[in-house]
Amino acid sequence: MTDVTAPTTDRLAVTDPGTIPPHALRRVVETALEEDAPWGDVTSETLIPVTATATATLAAREPGVLSGGGVFVSVMHAVDPAITAEVHVPDGSRFDAGDTLVTVSGPARSVLRAERVALNLVQRMSGVATLTAAYVAAVAGTHARIVDTRKTTPGLRALERYAVRCGGGRNHRTSLSDAVMAKDNHLAVLLADGIDIGDAVRSARQRLGHTVHLEVEVDRVDQIEPVVAAGVDTIMLDNFGPDALREGIAVVAGRALVEASGGVNLDTVAAIAATGVDVISVGALTHSARALDLGLDVAVSA
Repeated sequence: MTDVTAPTTDRLAVTDPGTIPPHALRRVVETALEEDAPWGDVTSETLIPVTATATATLAAREPGVLSGGGVFVSVMHAVDPAITAEVHVPDGSRFDAGDTLVTVSGPARSVLRAERVALNLVQRMSGVATLTAAYVAAVAGTHARIVDTRKTTPGLRALERYAVRCGGGRNHRTSLSDAVMAKDNHLAVLLADGIDIGDAVRSARQRLGHTVHLEVEVDRVDQIEPVVAAGVDTIMLDNFGPDALREGIAVVAGRALVEASGGVNLDTVAAIAATGVDVISVGALTHSARALDLGLDVAVSA
């Protein structure tokens, strides 16, 4: 599979978005191609001469931020290693409508077979990166980080989290295996069993390894002190308005990172960031991003 490390030129993000884990990319590409053409491309194999070659350009129909140029190439190469490719715009860079993003050349049947899967992935990823960049721009001048959530498309989490980084955002925990994060439903179970949340957090801290991050969500100011006093690393203030966030930050008093969540959109995120929170988690980055309008223009020659 093609390395999808993004070049560092013209980067929106402060840090390099890094790479997509090769095993995750391989699994996505193989599954998508098998789904799209389980027994081959009947149309191209029937109509297109086996000797025909094609040059195709990935073109922008609207402005945005690119993510998935290397993924686009990886799909092409997975179908046919004979396809050659040139990425013109690095991942994490802005582009305008009409810009050529990637050029590929090779056997026409192969290019046509790979087209839809390659487009689906790069359009989805670029949509996530473009939306993320808008949130990052909205909090410029504050120290708040924009982060994603686990509200990702099943099977595409690694690609969508990479796209968030291309847009200048950061990643929350990758999976349930990465950190302890007690949310409202966990607290409801504890409460039903008569277990005090402060006692539960202290007990968890004693059992956890020193490298495991511990976060707890609260939805009222009066819940903050017992949770912070018990030794959390991050406290999530869920659906707190700006005034309540400021009050909550004062209670925390630097003893833990403060994450704001809930009620976050492009109209509210600047005011949330201005309160002084450390992290703003935004599920919309992945669950509400629309696919960007990109097209593949193909020229076929016999």
